[in-house]
Amino acid sequence: MSHDISALRKFVSPEIVFGAGSRRSVANFAHNFGARHVLLVSDPGVADAGWVGEIESLLTEAGIQSTVFTGVSANPKVEEVMTGAELYRSSECDVIVAIGGGSPMDCAKGIGIVATHGRSILEFEGVDTITNPPPPLILIPTTAGTSADVSQFAIISDPNRRFKFSIISKAVVPDVSLIDPEVTETMDAYLTACTGVDALVHAIEAFVSTGSGPLTDTHALEAIRLINRNLEPLVSNTADPYLREQIMLASMQAGLAFSNAILGAVHAMSHSLGGFLDLPHGLCNALLLEHVVAYNFPSAEDRFRRVAEAMDIDTRGMNTREIKKRLMNRIIELKRHVGLEARLAQLGVTTSDIPYLSGYALQDPCILTNPRKSSLKDVQVVYEEAL
Repeated sequence: MSHDISALRKFVSPEIVFGAGSRRSVANFAHNFGARHVLLVSDPGVADAGWVGEIESLLTEAGIQSTVFTGVSANPKVEEVMTGAELYRSSECDVIVAIGGGSPMDCAKGIGIVATHGRSILEFEGVDTITNPPPPLILIPTTAGTSADVSQFAIISDPNRRFKFSIISKAVVPDVSLIDPEVTETMDAYLTACTGVDALVHAIEAFVSTGSGPLTDTHALEAIRLINRNLEPLVSNTADPYLREQIMLASMQAGLAFSNAILGAVHAMSHSLGGFLDLPHGLCNALLLEHVVAYNFPSAEDRFRRVAEAMDIDTRGMNTREIKKRLMNRIIELKRHVGLEARLAQLGVTTSDIPYLSGYALQDPCILTNPRKSSLKDVQVVYEEAL
């Protein structure tokens, strides 16, 4: 009896503590890892919002020293990872805590890798390249969308190549994720929209991915449902704690889905864009989403019907052409309601950039699990439609 190994599915996730106030258990978890000196990774915006100071004092009260590193830009760069790792080493740290959005969390993952290998972060591009276990990692997300806190991805920018590369490994799944909706109260409406649509893209791409399976599907569909119902109201009222919690939950479920099912062409193309023009990742995803859905639709019609149903579209009696039209209209409408309707041309992308962007998109590991195979020409056409 032969078993097809490709049908097997594994599911990795950190230990998750979800709910208002969960960040306050940070010292407890650090203590469980035997922390004496924590490297606290964040960025200037999160520090200004007061969260870094709070985490620092929680650690201090528990008798744990900390060194703060906030030298992280919006797309974390190779040299920022290396600087952070040097600080980790020179301060003799033993545990990493990161509080912030995707960038500080990805940077912290990179720092952990370099800290135990002593080599450039560039050497770890790709899948399963990590041999030494990184130090214990505790992540506290301040945005509801990137899901770096539950994923086996770290995305780092290489300014020399103007390229964002992916590190994919079980080793970068954090040990603990403290998912605290209270921390997202300092997000403005624009960041809420960007990261919320990022989470929607994670969920849709994970659901139609060739790596999807029953363990990821339930998370993906529930995330789509929650975002479809709650993101627009949250963007118009970012102070509502119930709506914040719903989107934070959606982001977590989308993250558990995509970390295990992997993603697709939206992310491959968006990583390429973000590396080339240093744009916000969620915005790149948003601008490409419906164009990639249109491209992928014929290869996953039944899956997209279920996505449409999760977006509260009643598909009974509709043919596939109608379903596709209704789904795309709903995506475009949601984006318009949350204020993300720019096009690539408005962000400075020109026709002559497209071959370059397409070449890098095809090198991104996310393209491999896209439901429809993509040639260079295919990717170029989708970029052109989004211009």
